[in-house]
Amino acid sequence: MALFANLSERMNHIFSKMRNKGKLTELEIKEAMREIRIALLEADVNYNVVKKFVNDVSAKALGEDILKSLTPSQEVVKIVNEELIELMGSQNQKLLVSDRAPTIYMMCGLQGAGKTTMCGKLAGYLQRSGKKVLLVAGDIYRPAAINQLQVVGKKVKTEVFEMGQINPVKIAQEGIAYALKNGYDTVIIDTAGRLHIDEKLMNELVEIKQAVKPTEILLVVDSMTGQDAVRVAQDFNEKLDITGVIMTKLDGDTRGGAALSIKAETGKPIKFSGTGEKMEDIEPFHPDRMASRILGMGDVLTLIEKAQDAFNQEEAEKLAKKIKQNSFTLEDYMNQLDSIKKMGNLNDMLQMIPGFAGKIKGDAQIDEKQMSHTKAIIQSMTPRERRNPDLIKSSQKKRIADGSGTSIQEINQLLKQFQASKEMMHRMSKGKGMKGLPPGFKF
Repeated sequence: MALFANLSERMNHIFSKMRNKGKLTELEIKEAMREIRIALLEADVNYNVVKKFVNDVSAKALGEDILKSLTPSQEVVKIVNEELIELMGSQNQKLLVSDRAPTIYMMCGLQGAGKTTMCGKLAGYLQRSGKKVLLVAGDIYRPAAINQLQVVGKKVKTEVFEMGQINPVKIAQEGIAYALKNGYDTVIIDTAGRLHIDEKLMNELVEIKQAVKPTEILLVVDSMTGQDAVRVAQDFNEKLDITGVIMTKLDGDTRGGAALSIKAETGKPIKFSGTGEKMEDIEPFHPDRMASRILGMGDVLTLIEKAQDAFNQEEAEKLAKKIKQNSFTLEDYMNQLDSIKKMGNLNDMLQMIPGFAGKIKGDAQIDEKQMSHTKAIIQSMTPRERRNPDLIKSSQKKRIADGSGTSIQEINQLLKQFQASKEMMHRMSKGKGMKGLPPGFKF
């Protein structure tokens, strides 16, 4: 499910009715505000937050300049967009970095929120930006928690410091000493969670905070728990004075209430969001981009960033040269499918394109299994056939179909699609470039 899908659909419906009316009366704007209020409450946004939000939007939308405007519906959308951005924190809040190494990030949260996995995701994210990261296993109570951190650490190629199930304060202190001795500039401490907040948990976290003086205390919350996530954030903030929040499962069937309420209720920014199960599925939280997604206006900047991460600059330049020379092969075609899949769920990617947001449903959605079938077909060919598809005749198609578990019809369809793509890209290469492709695709 796309991020904030239900809320986005409701908002689009409200604004489409306004656009169809041209000029707006005060009564029509009040009716739209009533519908926005209901949509936000159904999205599990905190009641007090909704009340203030609607009052603030109404005060601006009912101004004389708006009512007399030639495009009042656009003005109202602009106001709603600005207020949503303000509600979620105005701008992206980057992680603080200590003046003296190591920078220490203390991760906390309840069991089931995805805290340990998020430690690994954050480590991978920081490593991609050039940091040398050490994970410290401070969750000594949950069965297999240390092992889980070692598993995620291995996935992102990050060392995990652990001392078994001894005092977690000592583990944190020794982990930082180890980091200093071994040249790590960043330490992420995975602390214990509970099924619910209790005094013992909080006292232990306070002791770790006092002992290691973390650069940031980041609370991991499950966005699918709605207002419960907000209450958890309030409790942790009261005891620990957290510096930021990381929201997990924003790609799931979440109504969005927690993301729209936490900053207003705690005063602390959302710094990252988890958007999938893979270790690469972590994004800096940008209030302006989130507001744009909610209002169905896409999120081109995040899409570009994902493309830049997925497509290697050097490989892109080599590919561009091949396209220009009309020597693009099925091997290149398969490699591009792999790069595209690295960007994440393709239907979510389409939701980031203005004009597509909220409109890709049902049969119109991309079947990612078809991409796997395509890859299986190409892998069942010989290297010579991949480089020169014209060699593939009826007998070879039978062999390839048997090897890939597909049909001759599917192979014919792939070869036809490949040839059409190759010709189109070659024609485009004669122009000034291919708009929308990542850096490197210039001719």
